[in-house]
Amino acid sequence: MLTLPPSVRIYLAIGQVDMRRGHDGLAAIVHGQWKLDLYAGHLFVFLGRKADRCKILFWDRGGFVLYYKRLERGRFRLPRVSADTTSVAIDATELAMLLDGIDVVAVKRPRKWQPAALAPTSPA
Repeated sequence: MLTLPPSVRIYLAIGQVDMRRGHDGLAAIVHGQWKLDLYAGHLFVFLGRKADRCKILFWDRGGFVLYYKRLERGRFRLPRVSADTTSVAIDATELAMLLDGIDVVAVKRPRKWQPAALAPTSPA
């Protein structure tokens, strides 16, 4: 399971990316097309044409890291998004499921629990 602080955002590219691209090529997509800060510590996830390869680019203490995974069987499954979207933000749980080849669309999550709003107490 991935454990990431809530301040780390995970951006998933919608559409295929040329997996021959390295650090600089993927950074050009993040900076040029998405207009996002490469050095903020966020994760940028890219899938190949056949959706069986995944690269994750992120900045870590003075250098870019490129994580690469190839599924031997099956495909990475994208979440549902609108047709004109180029990237979507996902959470660490969705990223872990994506990397395991789990179809995140088919997963049903329970509603998140939130404490009840503190109601003002009336004097007795």
